[in-house]
Amino acid sequence: MIPKSHPRYKSLLSRDKIVNAYKSGILADSGMIAHGRGEAFDYLIGEKTTETAEKAIEAAAAALILAKNPVISVNGNTTALVPEHVVKLAEVLGAKIEINLFYRTPKRVKTIWKFLKDQGAGEILGTEEEDFKHIEGLDSPRGSVSPEGMYKADVILVPLEDGDRTEVLVNEGKFVIAVDLNPLSRTAKTASLTIVDNITRAMPCLTRKVNKLKTKNPDELKKLMDNFNNINNLKESLKIMLNSINEFE
Repeated sequence: MIPKSHPRYKSLLSRDKIVNAYKSGILADSGMIAHGRGEAFDYLIGEKTTETAEKAIEAAAAALILAKNPVISVNGNTTALVPEHVVKLAEVLGAKIEINLFYRTPKRVKTIWKFLKDQGAGEILGTEEEDFKHIEGLDSPRGSVSPEGMYKADVILVPLEDGDRTEVLVNEGKFVIAVDLNPLSRTAKTASLTIVDNITRAMPCLTRKVNKLKTKNPDELKKLMDNFNNINNLKESLKIMLNSINEFE
């Protein structure tokens, strides 16, 4: 039991979720390494959603609202940390949820499917029963996608992602939104839009922003997207990290 008075309460709670997800079969062992790496970058932004991240979240919300076929891709880490927010966001958008894993096994897919269903998810794509389509140029298991999901999606939210798939999806003409605490990762640099923030903060914030913006007219939403520049976003995020180091010195 982690006391709420503990100064690292939220961080320790996330770690506990990650450990439990590994034990239950939701998370591959490498997912624990990925979580620790992200946590280190979170320290550098002060473990809070920055103004730069808020602007990225706003543009991401606009893109998702305007999408004709939005898809939320989930892996083990996303399922472990924010399953309820994945479900809420999908409901608000009318978006599809698709399981897509690098270390894929039928048992792991079934475990993730059940976990999301327990959180209230509707239809979940990417199960073993589907006749997958393959994304050209991607040789890993993540290249096999649902024909009704990522294969025909125009906007895809890929939190806690692998860079190779992000790059291929963007090259396929899809608008890819990443959530990545490392602004120097290949995922962050190749995505159409990167939210440099902890997923535990970014996902609920994104849902709130979608609820706030969904009554706006398409021209206003398009302007939010057009005014966003991902390179500048990553540069500003990196400056925040560097400044935190300089202030410490």
